[in-house]
Amino acid sequence: MIPFVDPHHHLWDVERNRYPWLQDVDHDRGWGDWSALRRNYLAADFMADADGLELVKSVHVQANYDPSDPVGETRWLHEIAADPAARGIPHGIVAFADLSAPDAARTLDAHLEWPRVRGIRQVLNRHPDPKLNRAPRDFLGDPRWRDNLGLLAGRGLSFDAQVYHHQMKDLAELARRYPDLAIVLDHAGMPAERDPENLEGWRQAMARLAEAPNVVVKLSGFGMVDLTWTPDSIRPFVLHCIDCFGPSRSMFASNFPVDKLMSGYRRLWEAFDSLTEDFSDDERREMFRGTAERIYRI
Repeated sequence: MIPFVDPHHHLWDVERNRYPWLQDVDHDRGWGDWSALRRNYLAADFMADADGLELVKSVHVQANYDPSDPVGETRWLHEIAADPAARGIPHGIVAFADLSAPDAARTLDAHLEWPRVRGIRQVLNRHPDPKLNRAPRDFLGDPRWRDNLGLLAGRGLSFDAQVYHHQMKDLAELARRYPDLAIVLDHAGMPAERDPENLEGWRQAMARLAEAPNVVVKLSGFGMVDLTWTPDSIRPFVLHCIDCFGPSRSMFASNFPVDKLMSGYRRLWEAFDSLTEDFSDDERREMFRGTAERIYRI
């Protein structure tokens, strides 16, 4: 198994911190029984899942921590990383900021007081089907949100974008507007709908988005849209992403512990390993490590 960076995982402590989506709301995300997520998942749990694999570094992506105190998650993660038992995990942090807020710049600067912060994520998924909504409103259509996105590049921050294929046209426009901003498309563009029309829409939207050279793709989250995935079932999605973006703009990631509901950690990375066996050693190093290290500067 090739050494790898995991550039998309979460940690949480439901006894110490507040996560509204885990603690306050009982909702159907289409994941079946997800009660296992409503318990602590700490660095020791993450390392136990990765035991026996060559996990080199990791990046924590914001876990919808208390939105009234977004920098609280960053402070807590630095406490985690300072513990020698955590072995430096997480090496990088993609934090949360509400870019539609008047004080967005202040929040960004507060995050940057902590040295492991590398980027920002604000979930953007909007869909006509309420069950597929993940954002409270259409941030991509908000002029102040769009303007504030431009604050990131000058601060050395990337943006993790979680959207559906019908939102990728707007995302591509923003990528062109801010060519110095590194945009990471999370979870392979979330191909949640598997009818022929939507699959073709996803394929075409991914190809068009890849035309923006400052966008990279994160190959992750397959379990969220395919509870019973197999290497064969995710193969066309993985290979299409790589065809569009190329190995130097593609990175594999786990989305643990969310995707732990659907698969073990070893099984996931062994699937990624087998699906890329026809690529060169250099190309595989890019997808499993190089792209993530470069984008997140870890």
